[in-house]
Amino acid sequence: MEIRPAHSIPSRQAPVEYFTGTVWQEPICSPAETKALMALIVTFAPGARTYWHAHPLGQTLLVLSGSGLVQRRTGPVQTIRAGDRVWIPPGEVHWHGAGPDTMMRHVAMQEAEEGVSTHWLEPVSDADYRQQGG
Repeated sequence: MEIRPAHSIPSRQAPVEYFTGTVWQEPICSPAETKALMALIVTFAPGARTYWHAHPLGQTLLVLSGSGLVQRRTGPVQTIRAGDRVWIPPGEVHWHGAGPDTMMRHVAMQEAEEGVSTHWLEPVSDADYRQQGG
């Protein structure tokens, strides 16, 4: 058993090659520790979002605070709020992030397959981002 004191693992800015806007990540666990599970607390500034991406074994999001947006490639933008849980099936291309005027913080959990937990694609266009969330 290992207890990690609060704030003993520094926050880091998310890689600019996979995110638009200001995004911070706080690692919870990684496949190096767990054999498969990767989990992060991710904080998105207003308007910040991921690029389009997919997870080989799927992803679960738990919204901790604020409200944000999520969209699958073939569907409408949907609004997510604190307390919501989102399951994204394996291979489903999607993006998620904050609303235009709100911050959003979530836990992102996904498993790695052969060391890969995410397949990153292109940025989300401003037109796609501005679609009405439902």
